[in-house]
Amino acid sequence: MADPIKKIVLRNGSVRYRTVVDAGRDENGKRVQLTITRDSKTEVKNERARILHERAAGTLIAPSKITVGEWLDQWLDYKRRDVEETTIRTYRLALLHVRERLGHIRLQELTEDQVQDCMDDIVAHGRRRGGTAGTRLAVSTAEGVLTRLREALSRAVVRRLIPVSPAQYVRISLADKKTDKRERPKAEPWTAAEAQTFIRGIEGDRLYAPLLLSLMGLRPAEVCGQRWTDIDLTAGTIEITLTRTMIGNNTVLEKDTKTAAGERGLPLPERPWEALKRFRAQQAREKLLAGEAYTDSGYVVVNELGEPLNTRQLREYAYRLMTALALRRVRLYDARHSVLSFLAVSGVPDVILAAWAGHTSASFTKRRYVHVNTEDMRPAAEVWDRFHGGPAAVPTART
Repeated sequence: MADPIKKIVLRNGSVRYRTVVDAGRDENGKRVQLTITRDSKTEVKNERARILHERAAGTLIAPSKITVGEWLDQWLDYKRRDVEETTIRTYRLALLHVRERLGHIRLQELTEDQVQDCMDDIVAHGRRRGGTAGTRLAVSTAEGVLTRLREALSRAVVRRLIPVSPAQYVRISLADKKTDKRERPKAEPWTAAEAQTFIRGIEGDRLYAPLLLSLMGLRPAEVCGQRWTDIDLTAGTIEITLTRTMIGNNTVLEKDTKTAAGERGLPLPERPWEALKRFRAQQAREKLLAGEAYTDSGYVVVNELGEPLNTRQLREYAYRLMTALALRRVRLYDARHSVLSFLAVSGVPDVILAAWAGHTSASFTKRRYVHVNTEDMRPAAEVWDRFHGGPAAVPTART
């Protein structure tokens, strides 16, 4: 067998050694051959052996010209297998920041310092709308960008395009987090008292029943996706199987629930149950009055002509009611936080809390949706009083 290592004499008379090694195929299925040139035959032989060994072990990282931007496109196409198109759109918008700053760099040349500098710049100048463009971006938004980038680069590691992810140890700085907390105070969900004020204040409103569904903890897209066939007004139960969400705040997308856990059945509390009965009867009267002009869509959240409302319309409607009641304006989605927090501090078991929210993980529900405020901790203060000899006797220690 011919020696695969060839001796090369350069024009200046110096001697080099060279060989070509088959390194498999690239991300497009094309054959990859690596040319190795070294000063000694032993160096070439060792490098050739390393490449062949790593190829046999499946650990070889073959050279690739793919850029960060091109890889992000491939990763988004891959993610379509796992998430819905609305989520893909959110990912794509988040990664615009990365694409602008790093998209031209070859994936295999991307460094941790470049990723860290990119994230620092995104926090400092990444704002696009809702204020002055080019100013500070919310840390929570930047962390979402970093999460998506980490996921994309981790996938590149799996595909053996890069040996390790350069985003693995990148973090938003503590200084940026403190600045964000100081300059951008987080809007708190309603307290239980505020939610109760809203419920009492809208009791005579036409959309009282569907708004109570939001205050039961349903997502706005789940409320707008409710059909009368999903509600059993005799048994007092509701099934969440369909959502009507928005793409770009303009286009309505009707689809199944966000996750498998989101498809669930809930018992109706007394107040929403009775309100839905009244709303059903009211819609029957509206249908008679409108005659042929009425659209019998089958949805619960409709206007007087039966036309279904979308999440934007429901949100804006709720904002007008909040303003009229002199209440803090919060998103209907934040009402979900208020409900789940109230259920949690009222002693509802974690497993029930997660199932009610439509989550698989109880720890996720408590971590993301349960917010304990000062008044929620009042019982702890009362226990402290008893500990220090307050109204109740101090428990005696065991002997």
